[in-house]
Amino acid sequence: MSDSIADRIAPELPYLRRFARALTGSQDSGDAYVVAMLETLVADGRSFRRDLPARTAAYQAFLQVWNAMPINQRTASAGNSLEGIADKRIETLTPLPRQAFLLSSIEEFSTADIATILRITEAEVRRILDVAGKEIADQISAHILIIEDEPLIALDIENLVTDIGHDVIGIATTRAEAFATAKAHNPGMILADIQLADGSSGIDAVNDILKDINVPVIFITAYPERLLTGERAEPTFLITKPFKPEMVKAVISQALFFEVNAGKTASGKAA
Repeated sequence: MSDSIADRIAPELPYLRRFARALTGSQDSGDAYVVAMLETLVADGRSFRRDLPARTAAYQAFLQVWNAMPINQRTASAGNSLEGIADKRIETLTPLPRQAFLLSSIEEFSTADIATILRITEAEVRRILDVAGKEIADQISAHILIIEDEPLIALDIENLVTDIGHDVIGIATTRAEAFATAKAHNPGMILADIQLADGSSGIDAVNDILKDINVPVIFITAYPERLLTGERAEPTFLITKPFKPEMVKAVISQALFFEVNAGKTASGKAA
């Protein structure tokens, strides 16, 4: 891989890791696909389109590697449903709508950019995004614990998750309060800030909870790049502050259908 490609793609890697982890449901698998993409570029730099913006070209190169794997072209069957999660989820979508949905809602690409990345028309992007939205709306509701020390942000999150059909079982502002609330109410999902009011870490709070229950976790941070280096165990699912409703909806949907205990792999300093 030439220096010019390396220089252009390096700033995009933290966010490409975020996308890859959301797409695969795990840090290890997502990072492995990013490494595979980089190895592909080393072998043949022509797969990185220099005529495109670096971010667009990076995601296009990544999905070219992803889609080259036959297993990633399969739609999940009902027989593979996860315990406690409804069958009608984003998991049941064909791969292309899933990719378009995540590119739009998590990575915030425009319809035109998504069309370029996926090598389809803008009309097709709009159609498959509509398909994805309808399927996501049918998913089962979850009981959610919010760990957030900023009252206005906590209220925003509560309104967002209830608007899309989920229940909030409590809002905790400290590590100790989070543990007590989780123990009392047994949440089906956790949305956790990184830095809490008493100076403790949301990661530590989640790790306390995960010793007793197995539950998917989404972390919220203004500095996602600090937790997306690929150099240590890190959260699988991240929401970036300031967040948009579409991003919250997308990440919750992904975390639910993978039923991944993202917080079990979380470690490191608060961001």
